[in-house]
Amino acid sequence: MSGRTPVIAANWKMHKRRDEAAEFLDAFLPRATELNGVEIVVCPTYTALDVAIERCGSSRVRVAAQNMHFEREGAFTGEVSAAMLADAGADGVVLGHSERRALFGETDEALARKVPAALDAGLVPILCVGETEAQRDAGETEALLRAQVEADLAATEPGRLAELVVAYEPVWAIGTGRTASPEQAQEACAFIRSRLADRDAAGAEAVRILYGGSMKPANAAELLSQHDIDGGLVGGASLDPGDFASICEAAS
Repeated sequence: MSGRTPVIAANWKMHKRRDEAAEFLDAFLPRATELNGVEIVVCPTYTALDVAIERCGSSRVRVAAQNMHFEREGAFTGEVSAAMLADAGADGVVLGHSERRALFGETDEALARKVPAALDAGLVPILCVGETEAQRDAGETEALLRAQVEADLAATEPGRLAELVVAYEPVWAIGTGRTASPEQAQEACAFIRSRLADRDAAGAEAVRILYGGSMKPANAAELLSQHDIDGGLVGGASLDPGDFASICEAAS
């Protein structure tokens, strides 16, 4: 055992209206009280943040947003700042998800500003990194992970690495039904930790690294048994309270 408290985060993406978020949490939260030794996070849409924060306020479940801007305020129509998320009661924020990178032009340069902005606002950044199928097939996985980790954390003080959560996303396994083998996932997560250790060895050992590629009840236990996998950033399987509870149970 690594001694790191595992994290299981539900990334609902663009799913669940306010009523649906409330229904999910009303079903899930009673089961969450029985789950010890695991940190649980739900990541709703902006419009359901207040519902999740209110429902989870008296529970052990934390709430994170799915994105944010790096500036505190300004003429950025449609954006939300870290300070605004903290003011709303959020505990963390997902940054650099593969869908944000691929579909909305999220850059490493922007993430290098977002990570310290989140930390300064008191939010826990869940920083996502990972390779596409073409990059893996070309043998570029390690080079890509190294480049992302170095660029995305370029402006983050090494002494603050322990405050991060990092999610490894094999992009080829998201929403495709494919899953990285436990060995592939462990190899990638261990490599990420080694790159973090180049900046701060103690901080790298404390960072929780999640697997974010189609984790579900059937494969969660095997993935979570790997030394450098400290939880999961769960997509599709997090939309059902029973499935998500089963994954949390596998980590507890």
